[in-house]
Amino acid sequence: MGYSVTSSSATSAHAAASVIAAVVEGRGLARGEVGMASIDLKNPEMILSQFADNTTYAKVITKLKILTPLEIIMSNTACDTGNTTKLFSLITEHFKNVTFTTVQRKYFNETKGLEYIEQLCASEFSTIFMEVQSKYYCLAAAAALLKYVEFIQNSVYAPKSLKVRFQGSEKTAMIDSASAQNLELVINNRDSRNGHTLFGVLNYTKTPGGSRRLRSNILEPPVDAETINMRLDCVQELLQDEELFFGLQAVISKFLDTEQLLSVLVQIPKQDTVKTAESKITNLIYLKHTLELVEPLKAALRSCDTSLLKAYYHCLEDTRFGIILEKITTVINDDTRYTKGCLNMRTQKCYAVKPNINEFLDIARRTYTEIVDDIAGMITQLAEKYNLPMKTSFSSARGFFIQMSVDCSALPNGQLPSEFTKITKMKNTYSFTSADLIKMNERCQESLREIYHMTYLIVCKLLNEIYEHIHCLYKLSDVVSMLDMLLSFAHACTLSDYGPNMSGKSTYLKQIALCQIMAQIGSYVPAEYCSFRIAEQIFTRIGMDDDIETNSSTFMKEMKEITYIIQNANDKSLIIIDELGRGTSAEEGIGICYAACEYLLNLKAFTLFATHFLELCHIDVFYPNVENYHFEVQHVRSSAGNKEKIAYTYTLSKGCTEEKNYGLKAAEVSSLPSSVILDAKEITNHIAKQILHRQKGPPGMMEQRAVYQLAMRLVQTARNSRLDPDSLRIYLKGLKRKYEASCPAPGQNDEQQ
Repeated sequence: MGYSVTSSSATSAHAAASVIAAVVEGRGLARGEVGMASIDLKNPEMILSQFADNTTYAKVITKLKILTPLEIIMSNTACDTGNTTKLFSLITEHFKNVTFTTVQRKYFNETKGLEYIEQLCASEFSTIFMEVQSKYYCLAAAAALLKYVEFIQNSVYAPKSLKVRFQGSEKTAMIDSASAQNLELVINNRDSRNGHTLFGVLNYTKTPGGSRRLRSNILEPPVDAETINMRLDCVQELLQDEELFFGLQAVISKFLDTEQLLSVLVQIPKQDTVKTAESKITNLIYLKHTLELVEPLKAALRSCDTSLLKAYYHCLEDTRFGIILEKITTVINDDTRYTKGCLNMRTQKCYAVKPNINEFLDIARRTYTEIVDDIAGMITQLAEKYNLPMKTSFSSARGFFIQMSVDCSALPNGQLPSEFTKITKMKNTYSFTSADLIKMNERCQESLREIYHMTYLIVCKLLNEIYEHIHCLYKLSDVVSMLDMLLSFAHACTLSDYGPNMSGKSTYLKQIALCQIMAQIGSYVPAEYCSFRIAEQIFTRIGMDDDIETNSSTFMKEMKEITYIIQNANDKSLIIIDELGRGTSAEEGIGICYAACEYLLNLKAFTLFATHFLELCHIDVFYPNVENYHFEVQHVRSSAGNKEKIAYTYTLSKGCTEEKNYGLKAAEVSSLPSSVILDAKEITNHIAKQILHRQKGPPGMMEQRAVYQLAMRLVQTARNSRLDPDSLRIYLKGLKRKYEASCPAPGQNDEQQ
């Protein structure tokens, strides 16, 4: 094959990881142009993307973090000894627990990639050709990926069976991996097993597909206002119509993993084994079960009002669902269905095909039934012979075996008779077998192999007849996962107040970012009223820990994070900064904060900046697009009356805090000597006077600020107002009064100077 495997670290940290991704970068002048292709082994959908990235490769790392790949494929030229590319180094650094495989550069062939897509892409998704025919790097990645998947899976995808999708970065917001971690979107920072995350709070999904869709939406929220509003309308209808909500939930909860089912159905194994035969039979039963849920789902959606739910109803009117089910029921028994329990499912598989279709199959099934009856009869005889409460049990690993619950004292000499072997005991339950039972199990397995082989041939013939219609399942899979996610949003906001109590500035900042994400994925938010502008990127700088792994001090870690934000942010970004510059001296810290704020203000990014540097609050004198807010505190005297404590109200108020020398007050409560505290107060007052003298604003600044705020509100009103003329008149008069109140009288500025 020409594949050479390099540094394979441990298996993926994600037990459920099943995505393989191929990444390739342009060379020479095209360096920085990156192509990606990924396929989930449990879902027959290939996602292609191509984009220009900067030297930090933030987009590549973010996209890979969202995919959580099992394996990453790159060209062997990316890691040549002594000539390793920066992209390869960064990916291996960020994905230490992911298997890396390098393949020869010749397999990254864009012409072959386009041929693969023409051959494998289902007709419904053929518009992909127009999108990707000139995107050479994602086509090259697709070629290497599909060749590699065929190699490791030992199977090929059926012609015209894959869903192929191009995913540009412009349709979703980018949340870098550090921000996703800071905000605890999908993993809790204290305990990875703990469900206290945004995903955990919102996840009331009933299907694996719904859960996957929720996770990907949280990590990449949509930025299209129409999409978001359509989802919100759906959630509103689900909340207002209980019958619709519970009816949909009841049907959705019966669906299995439709994506995984599709994945198995569209793969053609290169070798026929008992395992592949059993798998195909199982999946045909799953397919029948899934298609039988289409009509109940349509019935639940029939009387809905919102446009998106109506669109889903029309999707389900596709005649191919009925055609496939009709073809299946000509061969498969009507009462064959998905059941829980391995023995029950084995029985369903054995008797799936209707009688009189294959005479030899009918004989093999009669033989199998006789063996199973003989096993049950033999165990009954053994129970009578030894006067013990034996019963027949079954497991996929052991086959049929004997089980009984009895106290040890009831057995002769406290032991089972000598003819029984492979004895295990858990509490008072014994599991065991005998030589005769082992032989009968072998006969049973042989009979099963015959049944599966003959059933498999019939199933393969049936699948060949329905392959041309099977692509409607992609549509069904999308509908089910989206409905599941929307039901989850409705469920979450009726059941909970969205998780733990929010308090303090850090939590407040996180809460804003989380609400932004919730709003953009189409969920309600925990507020009486909320207005958001759509964010195309979300950045956070939170926390003050040293990074032992990369040997970074607190200060250097802060600088790396703020540099990353400044390099990647734009006017459509939401930026959350919780403390900056605290890892160095106060003067330098204030300078860095001030400079960073000025840069972000000129960028017009929507930024929330929490700080203990009160000097920073005076930036609003020079920039009218700055607003100051603070959390109020109260001073409470102890019962003895000799000490004062600070009580936190967790109330956000407009303006700068009136609280002066917070650090000194905290020090007074501690056991620091009073002489030190007195000295500290004196020095602080002296420095404060000097700073105040330098910070008086320029003449006319208050008036400029008032004019700016009025202009901003007038522009917003002109663009977005839906008020009737009378209400608009009242609102405008209110704006005028507010402007007059905030605008200083003539000469007032001069007096202040």
